Amino acid sequence: MSRIVYAEDDPDIRLLVTYKLERAGFSVIAVADGAQALRVIREEPPDVVILDVQMPCISGIDVCRRLRADDDTARVPILMITAAARPQDMDLAQAAGATGYIIKPFSPNEMVAQVRAMMTGVQAAPW
Repeated sequence: MSRIVYAEDDPDIRLLVTYKLERAGFSVIAVADGAQALRVIREEPPDVVILDVQMPCISGIDVCRRLRADDDTARVPILMITAAARPQDMDLAQAAGATGYIIKPFSPNEMVAQVRAMMTGVQAAPW
């Protein structure tokens, strides 16, 4: 079973996304902030990381940068989920090393499809 680490500070969104991913057959470790995400990911790198951009402690962008700078996690696909929809926000995520980017509100089915695509090496939308 593929393992996903999902970091989201909003408990309702975290619960919904975790539910959808588990129903799709993934093993999910859900955490509430970037610091927790880094700890869990460094203990055992997952198959995919999903990060909210704006979180307490460490932002999703900073988590993404740190993961890309570490040889053990540099190649793990990273999907950013955020309400930030401006082109410069997307550019920032892409520059940090994100593999894909979904804007809230989003379709859980779209998110699951992007995660599956990322696991097979297919470039996730929108870039």
